[in-house]
Amino acid sequence: MKIEVLGTGCPKCKKTYENAEKAIKELGIEAELVKVYDSIEIAKRGVLETPALAIDGEIKVAGRVPSKEEIKEMLKNE
Repeated sequence: MKIEVLGTGCPKCKKTYENAEKAIKELGIEAELVKVYDSIEIAKRGVLETPALAIDGEIKVAGRVPSKEEIKEMLKNE
C-alpha cells in the first residue's frame, strides 16, 4: 500500500503526514508513506487545496487535515 501526503510542507501538511504515520503504526500495517511537494504533480492529480491524502493513487481527502482515526478507517477499508 502506498500512502501519499500532497502539499508544500506547510504546518497542515506536516500534521497530515504525522497523523498518517501514527495511523500506520497503530494498525501495524505495511505501507509506504511518501511526501509529494511538487506543485505541478499535485495539480496533475486535480488537487486544488492542500494538504491532500492519497491511498494507492486515489485522493481520499483534500483541503483539510484528516484525523489519525479518520486515516485509520480509510486504511482499514483498503
